[in-house]
Amino acid sequence: MSFRLAAYGVCRVDGRVLLARYVSPGGEGTWWTLPGGQVEFAEDPVVAVVRELEEETGLQGVVEQLLGVDSRVIPAHEARRGEVHQNVGVFYGVRVVGGVVRPEANGETAEAVWTPVAEIPALDRSVVVDVGVGLATQRPASGHLPPVAIGGLVRY
Repeated sequence: MSFRLAAYGVCRVDGRVLLARYVSPGGEGTWWTLPGGQVEFAEDPVVAVVRELEEETGLQGVVEQLLGVDSRVIPAHEARRGEVHQNVGVFYGVRVVGGVVRPEANGETAEAVWTPVAEIPALDRSVVVDVGVGLATQRPASGHLPPVAIGGLVRY
């Protein structure tokens, strides 16, 4: 079994959300996700989400709010490495305060786009998009949503 702690930023402006187009280095394809990624050892998740936002999009941000936490176990037959994997995602509301949108230098993010929320259901995307947008719009007191179904355009 493998485990990953990740921090994701939900950046919203005028009915749009900042999405990053991920390009898999393993050739599995491309899909949309939220800016964010792995929390390094001894790194605070708040620091990680701001770092990841800048690395992946060129934008600087300020964490305004903890939106919630999502924990999901990916079965071995669906996991990239072929072993059971648990991902714990910490989701933050992040306000962009500077920078210029650009692709990630030598990375896996090909572009970042301010996307109207209404267009998200038609995108091939990571489940973290649905979780993050759901947490930001529904604002559950528990900071937790019911599981988001995987399938169709929604993937791990």
